[in-house]
Amino acid sequence: MNRLVVNALYMGIAATFAVSLAACNRDASADAGAAGTPAAQQAAANSGPQYAKVVSVTPVRKTVNNPHQVCRDVVVNHTAPPKDQHRIAGTAIGAVAGGLLGHMVGGGKGKTLATVAGAVGGGYAGNRIEAAHQHGTVTSTTERECNTVSSSSTKIVGYDVTYQYNGVTRSTRMDHDPGDRVEVQQGVVAVSDAR
Repeated sequence: MNRLVVNALYMGIAATFAVSLAACNRDASADAGAAGTPAAQQAAANSGPQYAKVVSVTPVRKTVNNPHQVCRDVVVNHTAPPKDQHRIAGTAIGAVAGGLLGHMVGGGKGKTLATVAGAVGGGYAGNRIEAAHQHGTVTSTTERECNTVSSSSTKIVGYDVTYQYNGVTRSTRMDHDPGDRVEVQQGVVAVSDAR
C-alpha cells in the first residue's frame, strides 16, 4: 500500500505541475496580445526611447547681404587752362603789327583810317592765331577709386521637420537634419539624430 500512496502522490504532483504550466502559458499569451493596446504602448514608452518616423525635412534658408568695398587705381587726366585764356598777347601783338602796316599805307586822314583798320584787323588775326596754337597743359595722376559692392549669400538656419508618432502627424523646427527618424519622449521631439 505504501507503494500505491507514493504513486498517487507522484500523480498528484505531476497533475499540479501540468495545470500550473498551462496557466503560465495562458498568461504569457494574454500579455503578448495586450502589447498592442495603448496601456501596453505607454508601458513600453516608459521602458525606453521611442522613435517617430520622419515624413519630410525642409531646410530653412536665410539670405545675408555682405557689403564690402572694392578699390582700384585709375589714371585721371587733368587739363590745366592756358595761362592767357583771353589771348590778350596775340590780340595785342596782332593789333600793333596791323597798325604799323596800316600806318605805312596811305597818307593824311587816310593814314589814320588805315592805321585803325590795320590795328583792328591785326588784333583779330593775332587772336585767332594764338587760339589755334594755344593748348592746355595735360597732367595725369593716379587716384584710388572705391565703390561699395553688395554680395549676398544664403545659409541654412534650421530644418522644418514633419514626423508621425502614434498615427498623429506633427511638425517642429530643429537645428539639424534628423534623418529617417527622431527620438520622442511623451510625444515631444527630442533633439536626436538617430538614423
